[in-house]
Amino acid sequence: MRLNYPAQVRIIRVPCTGKVDILHILRAFEKGADGVYLVGCMEGSCFYEQGNFKARKRVEHAQRLLEQVGTGGERAQMYNLTSGEAPKFAQYAQEMTERIKALGPNPAKLASGAARAAADGQTAERGAA
Repeated sequence: MRLNYPAQVRIIRVPCTGKVDILHILRAFEKGADGVYLVGCMEGSCFYEQGNFKARKRVEHAQRLLEQVGTGGERAQMYNLTSGEAPKFAQYAQEMTERIKALGPNPAKLASGAARAAADGQTAERGAA
């Protein structure tokens, strides 16, 4: 079955969502991601026992940090699915994409773009003088 989900969604497969560290989530935002979401197995049915619980705590921690720095905690989410819920995966991808579009671009990306434009402008002014 071929799933239809937004082209902007980039899937990174990991053996367990418990392997995703908070640094991975935050690094995605630092590199310009507008949103990050993890999709793991149902709570209580993790092959690695506590992986999805660890992932949920890390996502919640990332949400608090993103809120504190003004990026917005709602840009990071965690979903739980069974392997037979592929259509729901596509639905979550669509919902997350719509949420991020409504929030607009990652503020860190906008700030770094503005800083880069200002630096380019200063370089051009120096070159013209």
